[in-house]
Amino acid sequence: MEYTHKPVLLSPCLDGLRIREDGIYVDGTLGRAGHSREIVKRLTTGRLIAVDRDKAALDAAPARLEGHMDKVTLVRGNFGDLKEILSGLGVAGVDGMLFDFGVSSPQLDDSSRGFSYLQDAPLDMRMDQSAPLTARDVVNDWSQDELKRILRLYGEERYSGLIAAAVIRERGQAPIETTGRLAEIICGAMPARARREKQHPAKRSFQAIRIAVNNELGEVERLLDGVLDLLNPGGRIAIISFHSLEDRLVKAAYAGWAKGCTCPPDFPVCVCGKTPKVRLVGKRPIVADEAELADNPRARSAKLRVAEKL
Repeated sequence: MEYTHKPVLLSPCLDGLRIREDGIYVDGTLGRAGHSREIVKRLTTGRLIAVDRDKAALDAAPARLEGHMDKVTLVRGNFGDLKEILSGLGVAGVDGMLFDFGVSSPQLDDSSRGFSYLQDAPLDMRMDQSAPLTARDVVNDWSQDELKRILRLYGEERYSGLIAAAVIRERGQAPIETTGRLAEIICGAMPARARREKQHPAKRSFQAIRIAVNNELGEVERLLDGVLDLLNPGGRIAIISFHSLEDRLVKAAYAGWAKGCTCPPDFPVCVCGKTPKVRLVGKRPIVADEAELADNPRARSAKLRVAEKL
């Protein structure tokens, strides 16, 4: 099956990274290599380290990066393990990093992966298909309280209690095996007015279950905890997030890196000795313009934040 892939906020990412032709760069979320392809085109003696936990993404990369593979190192792994990945490659520091936290278009479009509420498929939702936990496990094995918690926290779903109760009730009759059946249960549990909203009634719940299956927020926290130490002075980090939970984590991390002194405001002089670690590139996140939205509606919720290490 041939997929279309349009990298989100491509030009702002390239501008934000300020790529040097001899630099070392990381694309920590390779996907279908849309961003990677444009980064590596700008390298001569430089190198791109492209990381993804999805084997399908790595298998497709050589064709998508054809003509440039001599400048690319492909790694199957999780961006939360970036310190170990770079250490294993003998790389002490890099000149730029890009992370795109969104689900890639092929993952959404390939019905067999079970990410979409618009296509009937086995409940899966794993970004790494060798991982043990699937969406089927979450839906059929987790308690009602835990389901309600993740729907409310990760999906910001107003009707989390009603949906969790419906799931428990239905799985008591027979296991819930497919995305289509789960979407039906979610829709049936919601009030009629909620089913008339512009977005699909199952969208928030599917997002929540996907985040839980892949521990997405935990991996973001792991990444942000140590990523700055891997960036060379003058290097830049660019992160694209797609929902408020991710963006809050990124925004808070950037603010902490940029703050410096943590002394109480009434101290006459600084005694903590902390100085800013980064300069924020732009005060507000970058979002897609109207031209990009017309060409790629999936960019609508994307936010890009860029920082430069001092």
